[in-house]
Amino acid sequence: MRHLIIYTHPNENSLNHHLMNTVVETLRSRNQEIVVRDLYQIGFNPVLSLNDMQGQRMGKVSDDVKTEQDHISWAEQITFIYPIWWTGLPAVMKGYVDRVFSYGFAYRYDQGIQKGLLKGKKTVIINTHGKSSEEYERTGMDKALSLTSDHGIFIYSGLEIIRHLFFDKADKASSEDLDIWRDQIKNLYSEQVLNY
Repeated sequence: MRHLIIYTHPNENSLNHHLMNTVVETLRSRNQEIVVRDLYQIGFNPVLSLNDMQGQRMGKVSDDVKTEQDHISWAEQITFIYPIWWTGLPAVMKGYVDRVFSYGFAYRYDQGIQKGLLKGKKTVIINTHGKSSEEYERTGMDKALSLTSDHGIFIYSGLEIIRHLFFDKADKASSEDLDIWRDQIKNLYSEQVLNY
C-alpha cells in the first residue's frame, strides 16, 4: 500500500515526531511504500494568497501546491500527525489544507451539491493535546474537533477516516503512556496492512 504521512511539528525531539517515527517504522517493517511530508522541514508556505485563490477557481495551482497534490493523488492511505494547539490545527497544517485541498482537487460543487474528490483514500489522524480526554468530553471539545476537522475537512473531501487517535496530557506523558501509545499505533498499522 502507498502511504503518505503529512506531519507537522517544529521540534524533532517532540512527542509528535516520536509518534511519526513509530508509524514509519511499523510500515517499513511491513514493506510498505512511504512518503513523509514534514511541513516544517520542507518549508511549506501556509499562507493562502490572492493568486492562490484566483488560480484555484481556474484549476491552476502553484508548483509547491502541485507537488503536494501529486503526493496525495499517489497515496492510498494518508496519515496526518499534528498537535492540537488552541483547540485546532497548527497554522502550517491549516494553511496546508487551505492551499492544497483546493477547489477542483479535494472538492467541487455539482449543481450546487458538494462532492468530495478524494474518495477511495483511507485516512488516519494522530493528535496530541495537553488537556485530559475527560476535560475535552466535559466541555464538548471532543465533539467540536470531530465536527471541524473530521467532518469539516477530511470527510468533506471524500476521505475515509479509519481512526482518529487522540493522545491526551501529552506534555505530562510517562514512559508507560508512550509504550501504550506506541503499541496502539503498531497494532493499528499492522491490522491495516493485513486487512488491505
